[in-house]
Amino acid sequence: MKYIFTLIIFVLSVFLFKTGVAQSGSGADTSSNRPWNSYWIGAPYDFGKDYGVYYYRKSIDLATKPSTFKVHVSADNRYKLYVNGTLVSLGPARGDTYYWNYETVDLAPYLMAGKNVIAALVWNEAQYSPAAQITVRTGFILQGSSKKEEILNTNTTWKCFRDAGHQPIPGYFFAASKGELVDMNHAVKSNWTTAAFNDSAWSGTVNLSEGKLKGTAWGIEWALVPSSLPAREMIYQRIPKLRSAVGISMPPTFPKEKTSVTIPANATVSLLLDQTVETNAYVTLNFSGGKDAGISLGYAESLYQKGSKGVIKGNRNDVEGKEFVGRIDSLICDGSKGQSFTTLNFRTYRYIRLFVKTKADPLVIDDIYGTFTGYPFKQAAAFNTDNAEIKQMLDIGWRTARLNAWETYMDCPYYEQLQYIGDTRIQAMVSYYNTTDDRLARNALTQMDHSRLPEGITASCYPSRGTQVISPFSLWYIGMLHDYWMYRGGDEFIKNKLLGERGVLDFFSKYQQADGSLKDTPYWAFVDWAGNLWGEVKDKDGSAAIYDLQLLLAYQWAAEMEAKIGLQDYASIYTHKAAQLKATIQRKYWNPTKNLYADTKEKNGYSQHVNALAILAGMVSKTDMTAVANGILTDKNLTQCSVYFKYYLNQALVKAGLGNDYINWLGIYRENMAMGLTTWAEYSDVNTSRSDCHAWGSSPNIEFYRTVLGIDSYAPGFSKIKIEPHLGTLTNVSGEIPHPSGKVTVSYLLVKNKWQIKINLPQTTSGIFVWKAKTYVLKNGDNSFVM
Repeated sequence: MKYIFTLIIFVLSVFLFKTGVAQSGSGADTSSNRPWNSYWIGAPYDFGKDYGVYYYRKSIDLATKPSTFKVHVSADNRYKLYVNGTLVSLGPARGDTYYWNYETVDLAPYLMAGKNVIAALVWNEAQYSPAAQITVRTGFILQGSSKKEEILNTNTTWKCFRDAGHQPIPGYFFAASKGELVDMNHAVKSNWTTAAFNDSAWSGTVNLSEGKLKGTAWGIEWALVPSSLPAREMIYQRIPKLRSAVGISMPPTFPKEKTSVTIPANATVSLLLDQTVETNAYVTLNFSGGKDAGISLGYAESLYQKGSKGVIKGNRNDVEGKEFVGRIDSLICDGSKGQSFTTLNFRTYRYIRLFVKTKADPLVIDDIYGTFTGYPFKQAAAFNTDNAEIKQMLDIGWRTARLNAWETYMDCPYYEQLQYIGDTRIQAMVSYYNTTDDRLARNALTQMDHSRLPEGITASCYPSRGTQVISPFSLWYIGMLHDYWMYRGGDEFIKNKLLGERGVLDFFSKYQQADGSLKDTPYWAFVDWAGNLWGEVKDKDGSAAIYDLQLLLAYQWAAEMEAKIGLQDYASIYTHKAAQLKATIQRKYWNPTKNLYADTKEKNGYSQHVNALAILAGMVSKTDMTAVANGILTDKNLTQCSVYFKYYLNQALVKAGLGNDYINWLGIYRENMAMGLTTWAEYSDVNTSRSDCHAWGSSPNIEFYRTVLGIDSYAPGFSKIKIEPHLGTLTNVSGEIPHPSGKVTVSYLLVKNKWQIKINLPQTTSGIFVWKAKTYVLKNGDNSFVM
């Protein structure tokens, strides 16, 4: 593929990420309840609606180094906060104007006796901002936690500078952030965050509005709330491999080690760098000289086969016969020593293409590296086996989940970065089974509740500056509430969400016919990227089994929650509605000849999706269960579930008694691995999948624990535990998962045709052990069996 390298000169202010960047934790602080007396500030004569990059500074003198020095900080769209040249916070965590997040940071570790400089980089991507970005206008605010810290309160004592030359690169479709066009000739030097920088030419700021905590202002613009999330991880990472070099001979240590490379004058050079696995990172390029040279940094999840017009990817490890298509950042060099560029937003990539075109002055590449970022999940689960394939699947799934967790869960980090309910339900379950941290899940449930339209239904994804509605996703939202209730508890937290659950079900009730069946489900009725299930599967009267079954499941979940922690009247209503709908589904869609449920009452189409949900909803009788399950597996005329919906398919097959075959159902994951993917692809067609990193494919990181090891919740809050393993051909396997009261560990070893089984439950719980259809009581602590 031929690339025309065209760069326009723009002004840049550049900042430097230090190796091993430090961040202070954020979250609610008791002092945050006191009224704020700081202001949202901006640049003079700026209306705050256009694309812009801004720099803010304030110097203070301290008699001694403080032991604590807490401040609250936020911005619109985003900020990076520095103290004496060190990056200490990024944000604000994505939210909306009704709940505008601020971070709380203790600056004390970075302050010193004498002069100190607090500096902030603030940017507004305006029409080029990520789809998940909600905005009022450009602004920055910082509030001291107590009187002593109020010396830093934002007001007209701060200085600012607007980088008028920093511009976006629109590129092809990205709902995530766009690339950057930068001219180093007009850039503020990288020491702008330190005391050595001379800011005498910078202007003062203007006060835009008072900082108001949520509930204290007349309006809802920037209704400030403390972020409930910890600071995101920032980890220095090298790029391990150089895969190709055109126009230059490269030293063998580049880029794995910091290595200077000189590109001669009047040269054109293209370097292809390979992280070897997909990552999310802020990319830093340090360089010197090269007056007016052009640099392009391109980022791609994978390369494309030449001539395929950006469609066919092939094996992700191959570079021969491939071409680069991806997001671009572009720079113009100013010829000075020690130039530095770091991306405003993180980039998602496996491959980086570094393209350089010099003029009369040689360019020195001093270094290139990344700073990984992500939600700070720590894996607390273990699956111990000598099966290398299972280990690889779990590693890939965990990486996929990590890259799709930042300030929200994300469907994919490269293209969209949107918190879709369908994706997030699976992602949250991965979190419950693999970590002790449920804050991101709680945040997701709260934000989805905030997204509800006045008519009751949720948005399909949130936060988002636009409103998209995938109506069935609102039903999965009720499933998410039920999941949290079962696996983490939080009765009061969930109880406060039941009003939203009722709103969703009230919305759907308006589209139910007299027999309870849905007719003409409104908005986008997406189910899966499979057959016509992306929104066209309807009977002549506008009904379809897949929507009725999702509504049935929602009624069942809601009835259970209402009966325990809500209102008994609602529990009775939903139980009645579920019973009616169950009878209607059986009458309308069951085909006794095929022993399958049809997609519509016309019975001219069938899918794995409908029959899987029928099993999960308790539609299938014991006498028909085997036939239905076998039909799901063997009838290739059925619309097949994509990698996303296999989450529900595999649960249904386990419920049907086929769980010992679970490992045999993972063909799509074997295809991903054979094609060199290091994260799970969005579509089942791995060769042409748009996104190479979609967390809805990480369900094996649930099922290896829930299905294979057999660890599951048996009562709300995981207060009772069910152990029912499905080991298949495994004869020596053990593992553990986190539990609200500690952890659950299991061990299965086959010795001379006898199973030696050990189970340890937290001290405050009990449960049952199911083995070959027999049930045994489990006590807290250690339990042993020989079977």
